[in-house]
Amino acid sequence: MCQTSVLMEKDGQEELLLENVTGLEVTGKNITITTLFEGAAEYQNVAIKRIDFSGGKVFLQQAA
Repeated sequence: MCQTSVLMEKDGQEELLLENVTGLEVTGKNITITTLFEGAAEYQNVAIKRIDFSGGKVFLQQAA
């Protein structure tokens, strides 16, 4: 099984937030991310910027 990583893009830099992501739920400007080992974490006022399916990466950015 191949899990996904979630990164935050800010000022041209990428910061790794979580690895081994198994679920992602968008609720308005909040995103709840579930991982294989650490459970769930909620990020407020963020949006998905892009998804790299072949690389297994989801890129977030601060919501406007």
